[in-house]
This record gives sequence, C-alpha cells and structure tokens, in this order.
Amino acid sequence: MKTSTVKSIRPYIRPILDFPKPGIQFWDITPLVKSPAALHEAVDGLVEPFADAGVNLVAGMEARGFIFGALAAAKLNVGFIPLRKPGKLPYDVQSQRYDLEYGSASLEVHLDAVERGDRVLLVDDLIATGGTAAASCELIRSLGGDIVGCTFVVELEALGGRAQLAGERIHTLLEL
Repeated sequence: MKTSTVKSIRPYIRPILDFPKPGIQFWDITPLVKSPAALHEAVDGLVEPFADAGVNLVAGMEARGFIFGALAAAKLNVGFIPLRKPGKLPYDVQSQRYDLEYGSASLEVHLDAVERGDRVLLVDDLIATGGTAAASCELIRSLGGDIVGCTFVVELEALGGRAQLAGERIHTLLEL
C-alpha cells in the first residue's frame, strides 16, 4: 500500500464514541465517501493488489460494503454481489449467521449469485472482530465460489479480526 494513500484518506475517517451502543467506538467513513478525491484514492488502494488476480466478481456486505464493493467492481470491470441482511432479497437465498462485537446477525445472498469456480474479492469498509467477513467467505464458498482475497478500508487491529480469516489474503488501507 502506498503511504500516500494512507495519508490522504486518514483525515476522512472519524471516530464516533458510544455508537451504536455505549462502549463501542464507531469509525465513520461518511467524510471519506463525500470527498471525490479521497473516495477515488481509497477504491484504487482497495483493488490495486488484486488487479491481476483473475477476479470475476466482487462481493460487499450491507451496508457500507455496498459502497466500496460496487465501486471496486466497476474499477475491476466485473460484477457485484450484494450480501444482504435477512429478508431484503426477493429470490431464493443462502444464509449465514455470525457474531458481532456487539451482538449477532445474518447475511443472505441469492442462490444464483455465485457459480462454481467464480473468483470473488470480498470488500468492506472495516474489519473488526472478523465475524462478518468470515461469514461472508463461508457464504460465497457455500455456493461454490473461491475467495481471491479480502480488502478493507480500515482494520481495527486490537480486535483481532485477521484470526477469523486465517488462510485468506487480506489487504487493508489503514490499521487503527
């Protein structure tokens, strides 16, 4: 990762204390997505290590993963797969439950979103404990896809999310 990318996007990511509940520090990317230059720099940084990896799909988790995932897919000229919260997809779905640092959740994907052998890049704004990313990888694999890598704007190193993704190729722009 280019040091210039980290320096150029760090000022656009702000901590919000006690959100979504007391004791949690939320890292807000709203200023980042508001700035065309910072957003462009972040998306370039997210996909750069995977440009020659044979990616044919990008998957992003609801909700902020949609922002970066769709832009990464456009940058790589490949399709995008939304991984959604339960009850949001209109077709037959596969589900995966997982734990968060402040509760539990599930993700769903259309059964026909991934075909056997598809090479999928997983994109999200942040990796914390790694539960969402690990569940997303399992969900993609359950449909026959191969995970090429996982790329994040922010990694909260102290929460140890990388351990949940043992064996995966992981790329982050900022470690906080």
